[in-house]
Amino acid sequence: MLRQILSAAFLSFVALCAFAQEAEIQKAVEARLGIKVESVTKAGYLGLYEVYADGNIFYTDEKVTAMLIGGDMIRAPQALNLVDLKTNRNITDERMRKLNAIKFSDLPLDQAVKQVRGNGKRVIATFEDPNCGYCKRLAKDLQKLENVTIYTFLYPILSEDSLKKSRQIWCSADRNKAWLDWIIDGKQPGGRDNCDTSAVSKNQEFGRRLNITGTPTIIFADGERVPGAVPLATLEQKLSQQK
Repeated sequence: MLRQILSAAFLSFVALCAFAQEAEIQKAVEARLGIKVESVTKAGYLGLYEVYADGNIFYTDEKVTAMLIGGDMIRAPQALNLVDLKTNRNITDERMRKLNAIKFSDLPLDQAVKQVRGNGKRVIATFEDPNCGYCKRLAKDLQKLENVTIYTFLYPILSEDSLKKSRQIWCSADRNKAWLDWIIDGKQPGGRDNCDTSAVSKNQEFGRRLNITGTPTIIFADGERVPGAVPLATLEQKLSQQK
C-alpha cells in the first residue's frame, strides 16, 4: 500500500514538474517572439517540445535556446515536419490535423447555405468563395454524393466581386439554387445584395478566427479540416465513416 501511495505521489510530482516546464517554455516563447502560444507539449522525440502558435507547430528544447522553424517565423511562418523514421509517420501533420480540428457542433450552421441530398444523414461543411476555381471543381463532386447534407459557408476572400456575389446569393429567395446555378452552371446570381447579409460578414470573422486562409476548406463531422478540393473518393471514404 505504501509503495502504491509513494508511486502515485511520484507520478503526480513528475506531472506537476512537466506542467511547470511547459508553462515556462510558453512564457519564454511568447516573450522572445511576441506571439500568442496556444499550447506546449512534449513532442516525444529528441527531447523537443511542440509549440503550437498562430496556427503552426514549431519545436524547441526545454530551455528555449533554439527552435525548429521554417522561413521567417515573424513575417512568413512555416513549420518544419517532424517525421517518425521507423513508421514513416508525419508527426507534425497528425498533430496539426488534431489541433486544427473544429467541433462540427460549434459551426454556426444557420449562417450557411444548406443543401440536402437523399436522406441527408451524412454531413459535411465547406467554406467557399464564389470566384474560387477549386470550389467550382469541388461543387461538381459534391453533386455526386448521395444521402448527405452539405452546409456551404459563403466565405468571400478573393475580391470585392466575391463579396457582392456572396451577398446576392444570400439575398436570393432560394439560396441553394442561386449558389448551385452560379458555382455549377456559371449563371450570375443577380438580384439585390442589400438584404440582411450579416451572415456573410460573420462567416468572414468566424473563418479568420479559425485561420481559414484558403478556399475551399472542408470540415467533416469528426472535426477534421481539409484544405482544397479533395477527390470524390476521399469524400466518400470520410463520409462512410460517419455513424
